[in-house]
Amino acid sequence: MGLVRPVFIWGPPGIGKSAIVEQFAQQVGLPCVSLLGSQLAPEDIIGVPQIVNGRSMFCPPRMIAQDEPYCLFLDELNACSQEVQKAFYSLILERRVGEYHLPQGSMVIGAGNRAQDNAITRPISSALLNRMFHVELRADTRLWLEWAAQNGIHPWVYDYICARPDQLWSPPPKTEAPFSTPRSWHMLSDAITSYGNGIQGKELSVLANGCLTAAHATQFCAYVRQVRGQYSLNKIIHGEQKWPDKPEDWDILYFLAQSLRARLLKELPRNRGQLSGEAGQLAARAKELLLELSNLSLEMAQMAVTPEGDDTLPAWFLAELVRELPALAKRQG
Repeated sequence: MGLVRPVFIWGPPGIGKSAIVEQFAQQVGLPCVSLLGSQLAPEDIIGVPQIVNGRSMFCPPRMIAQDEPYCLFLDELNACSQEVQKAFYSLILERRVGEYHLPQGSMVIGAGNRAQDNAITRPISSALLNRMFHVELRADTRLWLEWAAQNGIHPWVYDYICARPDQLWSPPPKTEAPFSTPRSWHMLSDAITSYGNGIQGKELSVLANGCLTAAHATQFCAYVRQVRGQYSLNKIIHGEQKWPDKPEDWDILYFLAQSLRARLLKELPRNRGQLSGEAGQLAARAKELLLELSNLSLEMAQMAVTPEGDDTLPAWFLAELVRELPALAKRQG
């Protein structure tokens, strides 16, 4: 059996650190004991002193001092006070608390948010950091969708993330506001399932805005309206439908425009020389659709092609779009 070192998992809130540790412990056949660092006092780890045979000794709590091997999960370890971190030292470094030693085969896993996540964090001593194996966790849409398909995530949420994988996770805001994470999408799914598919637009908006980034909540509600109104980006691309043009459907139009942008980002190569026949057809059709969109809303058409952080449409596509617009306008006019 290989040597088992303590592991520390770094990652933003809501991406499933706790769930992954619990699933891992189940897979290796160990019970998982979770301690929440931000809510612990030193005596919760080292216990309290007792007199045994005329000598004092610390008796750690029952949930730590177990007889069989287990996985000890120290969640929010870097949110602990310095005193609690000191209490963890011997447990992490020497696998013992006082005279109690973790059973052979036990594992110690810590987790915590990063300083840039606007969460409660405190510095961890270099001596402790250097004795742990570090892993940084990020949200992975493909893995989350595989999990979602097996765990009853509502079809609206599942299909929406399939269409907009870029919205599974958003950076924590600098203000106190909801933001999108795998956990918050799960919360929204549970809320919709509890309410039922007959939920009205106003109630759905309240639920979405209570779980997600404001922009994502607006687009998700527009997506549900699109589903109920039978609008489809695929049908629009294949010429079976037109862009919605009624004022009351403006939010649906915005969602569809952003979905077209996401499709182009996903399917168009950065280098035109790598363009396949299917992607070439998409690029040609997208130019026509962007012109049609600009006739309905120039602002939405501009947003569909404007860079967002590192998400920029391929330069060759933008250059061809600008060059071919006059001819496309003449042909459509």
